[in-house]
Amino acid sequence: MEQQEGIRINKFLSEAGVCSRREADRALEAGQIRIGERVAVLGDRVRETDTVYYKGKPVRREEERILIAFHKPKGVVCTTSKKEGVNIVDFIGYPKRIYPVGRLDKDSTGLILLTNDGDIVNKMMRSGNRHEKEYVVTVNRDITDDFIMQMSKGVPILDTVTRPCKVWKTGTREFRIILTQGLNRQIRRMCETLGYQVKTLKRLRIMNICLGSLKEGTYRDVTPEEWSELERMLRYSSNTTVKATEPKIGTRRNQGLKQGKRCQNMK
Repeated sequence: MEQQEGIRINKFLSEAGVCSRREADRALEAGQIRIGERVAVLGDRVRETDTVYYKGKPVRREEERILIAFHKPKGVVCTTSKKEGVNIVDFIGYPKRIYPVGRLDKDSTGLILLTNDGDIVNKMMRSGNRHEKEYVVTVNRDITDDFIMQMSKGVPILDTVTRPCKVWKTGTREFRIILTQGLNRQIRRMCETLGYQVKTLKRLRIMNICLGSLKEGTYRDVTPEEWSELERMLRYSSNTTVKATEPKIGTRRNQGLKQGKRCQNMK
């Protein structure tokens, strides 16, 4: 049926590696996409015989799915915008069009994934899917048991309270944290609310993919084994907005969370 009727224009652009579905919707509203000679609108479908133009350039579906793991240095901005002096795409210089899966702020380092598959981006980053991201953080003063407890329970920031999370102390001024949501500068804001300043913040893991010994400023392809496990974990994830309710232990949506692993200690 989908082959006969085509696929939605935003999904087509996402699978072609042009942009995410959300970015496609914005481009549609701005009249920047055409199907043939006609300006496309939200809800349009693309058939095999159609030619799609994105900002005046023809779009071809990318058959090869790309997913790379990159060790982001401090100062690199997670955007494709040319307005940024050191944007992540230009820094990597990958030969095909890719874009980052989520963000790491400019002052943070560590693991970020880049892909040409917009469907994976949506499934991995939707907060309601509750996929894990692990970080190691150093702060400006000694960490107390009360700090760990409050971080774990949830901290009021950005007119909400953060979701309960796993936090454990790894040094006098260092801790690890596993989040299942991604509010703007979340860890930094949580620490500031509790009277601490973040000195360094490094992401070690996204779901089953670990930073490991990957050198800063370099990238690697995600392995076939990692791909297989990632797809298993994403099997029941939604690529649209999911209501953020607590999953019950044993439900399908929670199986990926239960299988999450902590990354090994790193220097």
